[in-house]
Amino acid sequence: MIRIEAPTPDLVITKSNQLGEQGEPEISSVYGFTDYMRIPRDKSGIFMFSNINDELLYVGKARKLRQRIKKHFEDNVSPIKQHRDEVYEIAVCYVDSAMEREIYETYIINTQQAKYNIDKVYFK
Repeated sequence: MIRIEAPTPDLVITKSNQLGEQGEPEISSVYGFTDYMRIPRDKSGIFMFSNINDELLYVGKARKLRQRIKKHFEDNVSPIKQHRDEVYEIAVCYVDSAMEREIYETYIINTQQAKYNIDKVYFK
């Protein structure tokens, strides 16, 4: 039997309220996430969107993590487009191998029952 364990996140980004002094320029953010720059441009891996109650909303994989995560908040075809406001935390795991990314994504979707993943779901 093959034993799979979900990787621990290498980076976790949390939604933050922009608080600043009056007259200061507003910090650029996408749906409340101001620190996308912490995600390396050239890293590949898997990402997990969670809500404020720590429920897993969506799991995805990407060859370029920063670019893909930002796309989920910008485009109109994302599976979470109706639920973007629910996302409170983004966890990122760096995984270089395409095959391992696929395995981890499917494993996490099904063991933690990601709410908005519609492909690769075997628990319904």
